[in-house]
Amino acid sequence: MISLNDIKRPIDENIDIFEKKFRKSMQSSVPLLDIVTRYILKRKGKQIRPMFVFLSAKICGTLNEKTYRAASLIELLHTATLVHDDVVDDSNERRGFFSINALWKNKIAVLVGDFLLSRGLLLAVENNDFDLLKIVSQAVKEMSEGELLQIEKARNLDIEEDIYYEIIRKKTASLIASCCACGAASTVNNTDIINKMHQFGEYVGIAFQIKDDLFDYEKSRETGKPNGIDIKEQKMTLPLIYMLNNSGSLEKRKAINIVKKHHNNPQKVSELIEKVNNSGGIEYSKVKMEEYKNKALSILSEMPESESKTAMENLVNFTINRNK
Repeated sequence: MISLNDIKRPIDENIDIFEKKFRKSMQSSVPLLDIVTRYILKRKGKQIRPMFVFLSAKICGTLNEKTYRAASLIELLHTATLVHDDVVDDSNERRGFFSINALWKNKIAVLVGDFLLSRGLLLAVENNDFDLLKIVSQAVKEMSEGELLQIEKARNLDIEEDIYYEIIRKKTASLIASCCACGAASTVNNTDIINKMHQFGEYVGIAFQIKDDLFDYEKSRETGKPNGIDIKEQKMTLPLIYMLNNSGSLEKRKAINIVKKHHNNPQKVSELIEKVNNSGGIEYSKVKMEEYKNKALSILSEMPESESKTAMENLVNFTINRNK
């Protein structure tokens, strides 16, 4: 499989410049804030979001200063939501590192999240990037709605497939969609192209989330057993929804009972994972994931051939074929 470094090659230089600009955008005159933001910067992930921004920009036009602001705006607002999420979830860890709230407690974590949010808003307003601000603010709104819809529906654990897609479209896909739309909006003033790239990103995001769902049923390298983390957290994933929708009422009640009352029992969770596997839920989810991936690639095929377009195709395939 092609590596992320190979995919990143056409925009390597742009990512390096972006990192410097992003670091600068987080600076503050308050020493405590600088300590926390430096800690955040040290824990950077695969940089998938900036990659979507820069590749989208290059596919649609000529990369410029607005593109760097688009990438910084998305990273600032997204990082703010992650810091706040860790407080909401009472999570002490993110990507193998201590979370901000674990090290500095909830009050400081919430205030740091607010600071990052305001820095993103000011970055856009100070440069009159109201089109970018509108795209990203819509994504943050949808991410919040998606989380709340998931919480609401998780109470009775009886989610239909269309509601599941609505949740992941808002919760996960809206951010990738905003990356692609902002990248396009930074280089072209064409609503059709910007909307097309937004739709492309949304399809990629849905496929990405279904891939995440499937990880729950794959054997972990450490234990040799399926993770079952989503079941333990009482989250409804596509393989589980498929199994419930294709079971008799008694079998369905038993499965829901495990998720509701026995989600911390490893034996019961393993039983449920086996039932999901035997129901065809894994195969069904893989087919759906491929469908959304192909919808995304179909939109991309309409764009002119370029090195960046090829890299984007590879990035889409990477997100679907990744092993973690």
